[in-house]
Amino acid sequence: MSDESTKALIKKKVKEHIPKDWLKELRIVYRIALETIYGIKRTGWINLAIITTMAAILTIFGSLFRFTISLNTFVHELGNALEISVYVKSNANTSELAKDIRKYEHVERVKIIPKEKSWADLKREFDVANMENPLPDTLHVKVDKPENITAVYDKVKGTLGVHDVNYAKDIAKKMQMFNNVVHTITLVVVILTAALTITIINNTIQLVIQSRKEEIEIMRLMGVSNWYIKIPLILQGAIYGFVGALISLLPLNAVHNGLLKVHEFFMVPPPLLANNVVILALFVIAVGFGAGGSLISIKKHLQV
Repeated sequence: MSDESTKALIKKKVKEHIPKDWLKELRIVYRIALETIYGIKRTGWINLAIITTMAAILTIFGSLFRFTISLNTFVHELGNALEISVYVKSNANTSELAKDIRKYEHVERVKIIPKEKSWADLKREFDVANMENPLPDTLHVKVDKPENITAVYDKVKGTLGVHDVNYAKDIAKKMQMFNNVVHTITLVVVILTAALTITIINNTIQLVIQSRKEEIEIMRLMGVSNWYIKIPLILQGAIYGFVGALISLLPLNAVHNGLLKVHEFFMVPPPLLANNVVILALFVIAVGFGAGGSLISIKKHLQV
């Protein structure tokens, strides 16, 4: 066995018998925190530009995300107002047909409108000549979700005893299309937020690495752990994201209050915990992308 292998083996055995010192671990954490603070100080006035830019990006993302949640609520409420009108054949049992349709998947409620009521309402609204009631019994079928209305429509249409089925198909299609567009825009905004955040952090950490190049080389020659070098830089990116998200809460609160007034005006209940969801998503994305941007920069510009 070579001298180097023997030394390595002895070193390993000695380490195994040395009790772990939690104060030592605490000192390492303390040193990492100091390195992170020093890294931010070295960046100087650029910190303000980075945090301001990130706050602006996160404000745009948060505002669009919050707006999307409210928009989905409006679309859902409008969809809930849509009902399928089922016209019953004259020889069919309306009550039995209503019971059968209630058993269908996604059907929330079935309301029977007798032909006598429909005829009375029609005569009340229009000047109708005295004649025998030509209207059929009608069922108003309420579906649990707007996206399931087409499936229920197709199933009800083929049911025995049904003369005709009708619903605002054009409105339902436009609503579905609008909903898809909103979700696509949200996804694009998330991707753009990620790209811009990572780019900003990447350039910042690159500057820090360049300014500390000699110092990092000395640390590596001294046998300092790679993670001891990496973690302060990753934390620096995460801090930029966190502070940027914190600042963006001010304009986002104004957006949230404005949307609450819109909900109140149209008498549509606001989505529960919408603001909390947006804030949580904002901090997760900001800190995650900030740390991720740092890690990418480290791998790209620092061979550790």
